[in-house]
Amino acid sequence: MAGKAITTLRDFPSVEELAQSKALADAVTLVPRPTAVQIVRDVVAEGKEKFRQDGKAVTVSSIEKLIARRIMAAAQLEISKVINATGIVVHTNLGRAPLSDTIFDAIKKTVTGYGNIEFELARGVRGKRGVACESYLALLSGAEAGTVVNNCAAGLFLALNTLANRRGVIISRGELVQIGGGFRIPDILRKSGGKLREVGSTNITTIADYEEAIDDNTGLILKVHKSNFVQAGFTEEVPLKDLVELGKKHNIPVFNDLGSGVFINTRELLGYAEPTVQQSVAAGADLTSFSGDKMLGGSQAGLLVGRADLINKIRKNPIFRTMRVDKITFSIMEKMLTIYLNSTHTEDIALWRILSIPEAALYKRGKSILAALGNPSGLAIEATRVYIGGGALPQSEIPSVAVTFATDQKPNELLRRFREYTPPIIGRIENDRFLLDLKAVEESDLEIVTEAIRSVIT
Repeated sequence: MAGKAITTLRDFPSVEELAQSKALADAVTLVPRPTAVQIVRDVVAEGKEKFRQDGKAVTVSSIEKLIARRIMAAAQLEISKVINATGIVVHTNLGRAPLSDTIFDAIKKTVTGYGNIEFELARGVRGKRGVACESYLALLSGAEAGTVVNNCAAGLFLALNTLANRRGVIISRGELVQIGGGFRIPDILRKSGGKLREVGSTNITTIADYEEAIDDNTGLILKVHKSNFVQAGFTEEVPLKDLVELGKKHNIPVFNDLGSGVFINTRELLGYAEPTVQQSVAAGADLTSFSGDKMLGGSQAGLLVGRADLINKIRKNPIFRTMRVDKITFSIMEKMLTIYLNSTHTEDIALWRILSIPEAALYKRGKSILAALGNPSGLAIEATRVYIGGGALPQSEIPSVAVTFATDQKPNELLRRFREYTPPIIGRIENDRFLLDLKAVEESDLEIVTEAIRSVIT
């Protein structure tokens, strides 16, 4: 049937014939059968419509190939393993920070079957979810209390809605940032019910600007860390501790949104000191929010720490239930916070293990790849620079090493071919050359990368 020419509408095979054909036997198993059948139906309908318009003969095999490509494209929409050779370590499009095997192995027994997510084993009564996680969060941050919602934007919205609904929220114009996916702080603020009160200018905001904006309807002073961009030159912003003093003077809470958030000093490892959660708490911020899946290396979550009375108000907000997390997220957060409390993050958090790999080790890995390939011409190992990504530490460039390609194949073609490999390997093009950066490639995946290069260049 495959080579049969289709010269009339009657020659088109039926949907069921194609779905059961030997040529598509492997393809149809890649997706649920109803999805595969629908793709077959769509391709046949499109083929018939095109035939009505131009009358050109086609073959059954050409239709089968088109169906196979469509099914493959549909299968690639499912979440699957990819190898990150882009040089962006916390890659938003690739799941942000990689979840470590240490955490995943630890939670296997807590997320399958039943669990005590809302049950007090000591008393045998209904309990609150996330008690251990929230206590670890408070202990690690140095705050009175903490809580967890489904992402950082949700934490910001919930805090604003709880503490400043129909009341003024003072924020510097230089901190009205846009976060990932096109979401802007002013839009989130307005939807929360807060009334935006911009102060200062894009590059200069003083403590006097904040104080002049305070009135009887002011509910909150909001400070947003510019984690995904930098301002240079003639600039000035008010330190958090000064805003805290101002807030205490007028009995107004100060909310510090850190964006990514980090628990450790990053200067020695990354050459730049990102403000830590502990520093925000120590400076007196009444509330601090940050993400669980960027610089922390956990799963998607929004973490809030601060005064116990404010955290309790947030928990009692009816909207809180729409943003609460499940046993999987709480289990991941518990194990992640335990690792930080035990100071084993460079071994047990995948992100910090990756960032701690020395440049010399990356060179060794790169040379091993070329040696395994027989040191082919057109491939080389070169020093590169990578970034944290995920909207964090925009100025921090980290030394890395990449396999560079100077072959006859064009960079875009190489980019596509590695992307279509199984598992997909996502590289980058720099200065019109294709690169596979090794910084975020796990050591266990080096053999896969080697075989992929062999397949593509031969």
